[in-house]
Amino acid sequence: MQKMMATSREVRARRVPQGEKQIIPQGEFVTLTQELGGNYTVTWKGNMYRIDGTDADAIGRQALVLDFEDAGDGKINSDQVWEALESIYDPEIPINLVSLGLIYKVDIHQDTGVVNIEMTLTAPGCGMGPVLVGDVELRVAMVPNVRDVQVDLVFDPAWSREMMSEEAQLETGMFF
Repeated sequence: MQKMMATSREVRARRVPQGEKQIIPQGEFVTLTQELGGNYTVTWKGNMYRIDGTDADAIGRQALVLDFEDAGDGKINSDQVWEALESIYDPEIPINLVSLGLIYKVDIHQDTGVVNIEMTLTAPGCGMGPVLVGDVELRVAMVPNVRDVQVDLVFDPAWSREMMSEEAQLETGMFF
C-alpha cells in the first residue's frame, strides 16, 4: 500500500516507536505505509512517523473531526473526555482503547483543568506505548477547558482479554 506524497502543510507527527514529537514541514515527501484506526504511518527521512487522523488532510486524506461543544461554564465534560478516548485506536488491533479495556481510570480536576488518566498496554513490552500515550494526550487536550493531560502508564493489574468489551472480543475472535 505504499504511496508517496508531499505534505500540503506543516504537520505534527510522532516518531515510531519512541513517541518523540516532530514537525514535518510543508512540501516534504513522505511515504504512506499504513492506515489503521484513523491514524497514518509514514516514512520520512528514513524514519517511521505516526500522523494523527485529525491532521490527515496534510497528507491528502480525510481529516478526523473531533468537534466538542463548550458549554460555557468553564467545566470539563467527562462524556467528551471519554468520547476523545474512544476515538483512539490501538495501532495493531483496529479497536479503540476504551473497548480494549486499556483505560483504567480517568480523574478530572475541574479546579485546575487537569485530566489524569491511568492506562495500560496489551503487553508491558509494547513498543508503541509512547505513541499511544501521545495520542491520548493529544486527543483529550482537544476537549474544551482541558489545560493539561497527564497519563500514567501502569501494568497492575496486567491487561487480559477479559477487560475487553464483548463487542471487541467478538470483533477480534477472542470471545470464548
